[in-house]
Amino acid sequence: MIRVGLTGGIGSGKSYVSRVFARLGVPVYHADPRARELMEQSPEIRKELVTLFGPEIYDGEHLDRKRLARAIFGDERLRQRVNAIVHPHVFEDFERWCAAHQEAPYVIQEAAILFESGGDRHLDRVINVSAPLRERLQRVMRRDNITEEEVRARMRSQMSERRRRQRAWTTLVNDGKRLVVPQVVRVHERLLEMNKKKQKSGRWVNGENG
Repeated sequence: MIRVGLTGGIGSGKSYVSRVFARLGVPVYHADPRARELMEQSPEIRKELVTLFGPEIYDGEHLDRKRLARAIFGDERLRQRVNAIVHPHVFEDFERWCAAHQEAPYVIQEAAILFESGGDRHLDRVINVSAPLRERLQRVMRRDNITEEEVRARMRSQMSERRRRQRAWTTLVNDGKRLVVPQVVRVHERLLEMNKKKQKSGRWVNGENG
């Protein structure tokens, strides 16, 4: 089984791309909503967040997400400390999920900050989804009903598009001009072929590692 990451800047359309892969029968692990669930379900995460922020970071059984967002907004060091608490648990959860999907030729982990969290180290390939800045801004403003400056603030907390392209295995372009589905299908076919070669040889074939 090949483990594939799917990432992209906020508003790039990676959720849409993940749905296309799912329609092709590919198991997709959505890391971001799963992380939110674990932040409420995991006693270990809860204990560490309470130590860091105080008991008021939870409102009864539920994480006070607005309070957390205010606390880490503009504080990169504190944001990294939260990520260091949550991401190891997400990785362990992903490992258990992969074990339940061993029959699949490949699986996908969709995550917004895949490179930033170091999650790409545990994957065989990473797909980047790219879209023009103006379209990304408009999509998120409509979706979340927030201002352009608020969207830009979120973007500043993520890796630049140039660096994502450099580190990704391939990039899918979601610019409203090029059709996305055919791009996904081509990548899907490449990954199926790579899995066949890997199974046949028992290792990665030269020329497929790039």
